[in-house]
Amino acid sequence: MRRFLDTLYGAAGLLAGLCMIGVLASVLAAIIARQMGWNIPGTDAYAGYFMAAAGFLALATTFKHGEHIRVTLLLNSLAARNGRRLDIFALAAGAVLAAAFAYFSIKLVHDSRLYNDISTANDATPLWIPQIAMAVGTVLFLVSVVDELVRRLRGLPAPSSQQTHE
Repeated sequence: MRRFLDTLYGAAGLLAGLCMIGVLASVLAAIIARQMGWNIPGTDAYAGYFMAAAGFLALATTFKHGEHIRVTLLLNSLAARNGRRLDIFALAAGAVLAAAFAYFSIKLVHDSRLYNDISTANDATPLWIPQIAMAVGTVLFLVSVVDELVRRLRGLPAPSSQQTHE
């Protein structure tokens, strides 16, 4: 199970990287097209879609590598037992918030498809298509937070950006 989850988080991170390349390609296409006097409809919108997808798809892998901003000053100042309790409480609260975020992201995709919402930009993209990346990213983030909560309840240490870079 550990290998599967780590592969899943890594794949989402890879997709996030590909989306960043999509941002670059969209922006470059728009710049080149403008210089040539052409108009490529939707390049600005697609750059935004790719940027949002990159941010959401990167949530889980960033969290699992200990790269999210955490205020460890308080945790480090507490006794180990109390620090562990506070960490578990923070992860549990984070799991509840991540679950709400995932639920409403999925609901947004569903509602956008149900009501045939389309982009107001000149690309007229059905909005549920780019919103899928947000829903997938938030669900993977929820899985990663619950994964860390379970690990911490088992007594395993928190991820550390220093450990993953060594």
